[in-house]
Amino acid sequence: MKKLEPDAAAVLGLIEHWRGEAIKAGQTIRRVVLAYEAGRDGFWLARWLIARGIEVHVIHSASVAVSREHKRAKTDRLDAAMLMRVLLGWLRGERGHCGMVAVPTLEEEDARRPSRERESLVNEKTRITNRMKSALARLGIRGFKAHLRKAAQRLEGLRTPEGTGLPANITEEFRRDMARLALVREQIAAIEKARIERLHRAPNTGPNLMVRLLARVIGIAIETADMLVREILSRNWRDRRAVARYAGLTGSPDESGTKRREKGLAKAGNARVRRGLIQLAWRFL
Repeated sequence: MKKLEPDAAAVLGLIEHWRGEAIKAGQTIRRVVLAYEAGRDGFWLARWLIARGIEVHVIHSASVAVSREHKRAKTDRLDAAMLMRVLLGWLRGERGHCGMVAVPTLEEEDARRPSRERESLVNEKTRITNRMKSALARLGIRGFKAHLRKAAQRLEGLRTPEGTGLPANITEEFRRDMARLALVREQIAAIEKARIERLHRAPNTGPNLMVRLLARVIGIAIETADMLVREILSRNWRDRRAVARYAGLTGSPDESGTKRREKGLAKAGNARVRRGLIQLAWRFL
């Protein structure tokens, strides 16, 4: 119920202040537990506090049950009280109150970056290519493959149905887009090259060994294997259902009275993992 600036040292100072007050009141403090909702700031605060002797848990936001009323009151004070209730229930062993996110190490978080960056670059490449195709379609030109490396040399030869060449402004725009495409392709190749070099440097250690073993399965290449290992298999899961919940692959039943229907996948979780597992299932089918 006390507001602070986003300063880790201030949070630790407040905890120590409360600990001192409890000790002065005659209490024996053997355990200090702190929890916060998973969000944009990630896990750096959890790691920082754990290193200083605080037991930290990160609450999965979607796992906290809230009122479904349209006009329910929502303030920071009410949210804090609700999180306190679910944390105390979870500490008592009542797992239905909320779910906790596994706090990864800095090395585990960093190992996910190449795969995520590559996916972002591939999406950027597709976005640029689709925009160029749409611009050409508005001029009545179809069939031009803007993603080819020699596409820039073929721009001058393009003709509209009226028999004219491309307008000057759109030609310059396409050249800039193609320069961006070349840069994106170069960065994707650099990420893939660095990943192969990393696998060759330490082929039989930890996650690298798992990636190499998975890549030997027909239908799974290095990219999919790396995503599966870094995002899922490097963690300690209790059961397969926990993996499905993390990926949003569990069902979302809707039950009211005697009626019960399945509304499809929950889609609450790591979308990157969900897409990868669905694509993998289609490959095997």
